[in-house]
Amino acid sequence: MPRFSIVVPSHGVAGRLPLALDSVLAQSFGDFEVITVCDAPDAPAADVAAGYAGRDSRVTTVHSPPSDGLAGARNTGLRAAAGDHVLFLDGDDELAPGALAELAARLEAVGETDVLYFEYERTPWWEGRPANPAAAALAGTPAGAFSPDRAPQLTGVTLPAWSAAYRRAFLVEEELTFPRGHFTDIGFGGPAALRAERVAVLRTVVVRHHLRRQGNRLNLPGEHHTELLDQCELVLTRAAERGVPAERLGPLFEQLFAAVLRTAAHPARLPAGRRAFFRRAGLLYRRHRPAGYRAPGGSLGVQHRLLASGSYAAFRALRAANRRAARAAALLPRPRGLRTRLRYAAELRLPMDENLVVYCAYWGRGYACNPAAIHAKARELAPHLRAVFLVEPDAVGSMPQDVEYAVIGSRRYWQVLARAKYLVNNANFADAVVKRPGSVHLQTQHGTPLKKMGADQSTYPVVAAATGSIGRLLARVDRWDYNLTSNRHSTQMWESAFPGAHETLEYGYPRNDVYCTASAEDVARVRKELGVPEGRKALLYAPTHRDYATGFASGLDLAEFCEAIGDEYVVLLRAHYFYDRGPGRRGGGRIIDVTGHRSSEDVCLAADALITDYSSIMFDYANLDRPIVVYADDWDVYRETRGVYFDLMESPPGRVARTPAELAALFRDGTWADERAAALRAAFRERFCQFDDGRAAERVVRRVLLGEPPESIPPVIPLAQRVPAPAAATLVRS
Repeated sequence: MPRFSIVVPSHGVAGRLPLALDSVLAQSFGDFEVITVCDAPDAPAADVAAGYAGRDSRVTTVHSPPSDGLAGARNTGLRAAAGDHVLFLDGDDELAPGALAELAARLEAVGETDVLYFEYERTPWWEGRPANPAAAALAGTPAGAFSPDRAPQLTGVTLPAWSAAYRRAFLVEEELTFPRGHFTDIGFGGPAALRAERVAVLRTVVVRHHLRRQGNRLNLPGEHHTELLDQCELVLTRAAERGVPAERLGPLFEQLFAAVLRTAAHPARLPAGRRAFFRRAGLLYRRHRPAGYRAPGGSLGVQHRLLASGSYAAFRALRAANRRAARAAALLPRPRGLRTRLRYAAELRLPMDENLVVYCAYWGRGYACNPAAIHAKARELAPHLRAVFLVEPDAVGSMPQDVEYAVIGSRRYWQVLARAKYLVNNANFADAVVKRPGSVHLQTQHGTPLKKMGADQSTYPVVAAATGSIGRLLARVDRWDYNLTSNRHSTQMWESAFPGAHETLEYGYPRNDVYCTASAEDVARVRKELGVPEGRKALLYAPTHRDYATGFASGLDLAEFCEAIGDEYVVLLRAHYFYDRGPGRRGGGRIIDVTGHRSSEDVCLAADALITDYSSIMFDYANLDRPIVVYADDWDVYRETRGVYFDLMESPPGRVARTPAELAALFRDGTWADERAAALRAAFRERFCQFDDGRAAERVVRRVLLGEPPESIPPVIPLAQRVPAPAAATLVRS
């Protein structure tokens, strides 16, 4: 049996789970097992855990439904554990280097103990110095193993479950499990300390606890705060049943009611039922107050006395001063101009339009991408909804005649933003936009991340300077209710790039539906519109933007490339959308500039193959199951200056060329579309085309705009059962 069983619940932390698992598997002490607890076999974290289990036999996965909460996940992991001692590690935390060796050495030195408490580090999510809250709690304890009576301040209720190693036989014999509900650490740690006969302390940081940007979920407003009283009552009842002496009961009582008073003193945590909470807390206080107990001095002592007497009105008056915080909207930049600000503020006070949807794509570039695809499907499934697209003045001419729009910055623009129930964007709305209570913000994204995004850009100076304030970016993220993703890789990376409380929808990208629904006639029509000559193979060349360069500069001389590969090919040039308003870049009849074409999906349908560098278009194009060639002439520079989430050279979607000569050679000898290229593409599709099955827009409309429950949403069609739109070259051969 292993020395340690490490239970790692993973609900909602798929993007950070590798950090936790890597920290365990990198330990110098290797006698352990890792039990990852996932929601279900198809949950995002299950994919991550399965990858680790395939590489290391010490990793196993068990499942616990989200409805059972953290307590259920830990109990499930505990039942599966086989080690001498059990540790609990949150899925977004990590073990400090050498931690298990320190624990093993300490256990060897002190002999058999029921509980070994240790220090932990609270690490700010962004910046600031780590703190070690457990150090004070463990200070002054005896040097070796000792009876809990010798350290009455070590009650177990102020230390999280992941700040101790528990002897598994002790937990089994005492039938100790985590009680259901919130604040479960109190209901577990308190009884464990009460029943332990021998405990010990390790004054070394074992766990690094990463604070979440959105804060501790337990501090959010809600009725769950009443469960704090349930856990306190459970612990105090257990203490009474065991006849715990007053010298131990006093610190336990004081620590529990310190937590109760912190909640009672923060009205925002209890939107309703504050008086009932206070009344019940007072009853518990009077029922379980130890004989001879003396309340602390100062303001805290006054609160104790008011709680004991049930004086809620006096308690509320004591804590009411300076409780109102400035509104979050006041911290955001306001619309320019006093008149505009006043109008926007007035519109915000008017009733919300429950049937109004505001869409925006690429900061107002027009009718495009996921917002356009969602809008089109909403017309079919939710015709009662009225839609308005937000566009820049120079995009007005490209808008479809039957689509309503508002020009960005106009009076109407601020009016619809203030009144709309639903707001859909593939980038972000202006900082000044206020998230109204009851409104629904959907972030659709506009690509799969190869390059670092959001908060992950902060360590890359060139990119961070262009991005602007990360704090302001995250304030925009806080408005999101839903974030769309097209594959598990994106699910994980968005968690890191855009930390927030929104819900992730693994529904696929609506704009990519067309790759599974377009017909041969559609492909022929688009090719004709773009001017692709009949009988020619069209190669789409779509390079990405370089943050370290100014303006568009192709790394490839297209005229020379066309000359080198022969007359059977034409090149469709599509520069990054940052440059779609520049002058045309034509190189003769064999180079067709499609940068300004409204739909990148149409351009992809027309192409028989894709040549790109590091553009996210490769992830979308892979849905067509057509050849992709990566032209990586500056990969090392791009990777170092922009930052990437994975090594594209190790997992490309097809053949890779580093020089113009290598690229031309691939097309001359046919290796651009050989069996090796197909095998690379198949692996790439398996990883990055998981949810794009042709029904993404329907799923989004039903869930977000129609409010249908998750269980009624159409499931994703397996990759093997999808039929991509046919390529023109395929039609010619047939």
